[in-house]
Amino acid sequence: MKNSALKFLFVFAFLTVLPLHAQVKDSEKNKTAIRERVSETLDSWHLAAANTKFETYFGLMTKDAIFIGTDATENWTAKEFKKFAKPYFDSGKAWNFTSIERNIYIHQNSKIAWFDELLDTQMGICRGSGVLAKEDGKWKIHHYVLSIAVPNENVDELTSLKSQFDKNLISELKNK
Repeated sequence: MKNSALKFLFVFAFLTVLPLHAQVKDSEKNKTAIRERVSETLDSWHLAAANTKFETYFGLMTKDAIFIGTDATENWTAKEFKKFAKPYFDSGKAWNFTSIERNIYIHQNSKIAWFDELLDTQMGICRGSGVLAKEDGKWKIHHYVLSIAVPNENVDELTSLKSQFDKNLISELKNK
């Protein structure tokens, strides 16, 4: 009898606590806290570049991160991006991006978040977007895409400006 009562209490407690845990995980308070942590990670990452803190900057990225830059040829693994960025950081002049608008979205498992942001940069307004993953209790950038925001009324001018580059790259990529 004692074993049956113990089993019943264990099953009852398990079935009662599990739904409560799921409710807390999905609560608006929890989502707000996650958004704050993700935003802090992104702000710290941008600040590390502005202050040319190479180790801090890349420490906020996953080891298998991807960085996609504004040039069509810039699709880098973390290792490739480090190689590209190192001379800029070493010279004391990397880049300075400040978020002026940011939207953060959270997966229901609370371990993945994605975002989009408008940035004030030396290139004018740019858009950053990406994915962060929670690793060892810390949010890290797993995938980042940077693009230059072009007003619609300037698209024809820009398209004309880059047409030869695009034709050459398209041909090269098709012939791979």
